[in-house]
Amino acid sequence: MRKLLAVLASGVCLAACGATAQATTVTVTGQVVDLVCYAKNPANTGLDHDDGRVCAIACVKWEGNPVGIVATDGKVYQFAGSLVANNNAKIVPHLSHIVSVAGDVTEKDGMMMLSANDVTMVKK
Repeated sequence: MRKLLAVLASGVCLAACGATAQATTVTVTGQVVDLVCYAKNPANTGLDHDDGRVCAIACVKWEGNPVGIVATDGKVYQFAGSLVANNNAKIVPHLSHIVSVAGDVTEKDGMMMLSANDVTMVKK
């Protein structure tokens, strides 16, 4: 009986430690960026980067780099969910544009994750 209680108590502790924070639903407006290129140089927000080629589309579409949004308040979010399914198919046409995205925000390894299904173009 003691062993059973010890195992159950351990399981409860492990479950509590592994639990993720509650998601908060928000709407974020900002510029869609290739997060790898943006991390190298925050000036890399357009399609052409330091080397003068259309890097963002190639990196996001074919290499599968993570895509995110630099919000108008300066916060950076990585997109998750169906918005970035199939090698970022839904979000590639919006690279470098100003968009509005409504979704659930969570934190993973210090990065704010924005899980969304749709994006609304604000400005090209």
